[in-house]
Amino acid sequence: MSILKINKLLLKNESTFIALGFGSGLANFAPGTIGTLVAIPLYYFTQLLPQHYDYFFVTTLFFIGIYVSNKTCIMMKVKDPSCIVIDEIVAFLALLIYFKPSLFEMFFIFLLFRIFDIFKPFPIDILEKKFDGGFGIMIDDIAAALYAALIMIIFTKYVF
Repeated sequence: MSILKINKLLLKNESTFIALGFGSGLANFAPGTIGTLVAIPLYYFTQLLPQHYDYFFVTTLFFIGIYVSNKTCIMMKVKDPSCIVIDEIVAFLALLIYFKPSLFEMFFIFLLFRIFDIFKPFPIDILEKKFDGGFGIMIDDIAAALYAALIMIIFTKYVF
């Protein structure tokens, strides 16, 4: 599907608009990395919510992500297009909400998450292959976030 058609879809369909990370997934270079950065302003928004509503927000966004990713894949007739970045947004947002990091820690978490999301070590690679549709798109990034969280917990206990 051409970028022009995707741009038209982005503006006509709210599911695609959300799945493509409000347009960030259309970046020509590293759309997953650019999409991940969208989580940062969302994180600061969640800090305005009453206590613990941030967890409700990211959980709701996870389920919305499943729906919009699935709908967008069907519409585009592609199993897991790189322009869908809601999975990166939700996973990184969950990390930010959990750790409430300083800027340095945010950068470190970002690097960890991107490494695990890009290289997909075992069993993340299996999750990506086993599950189809929106759930498959979302779950491998949640697994990458869990790996990043584990490393971050170790570092905060022994390094930071």
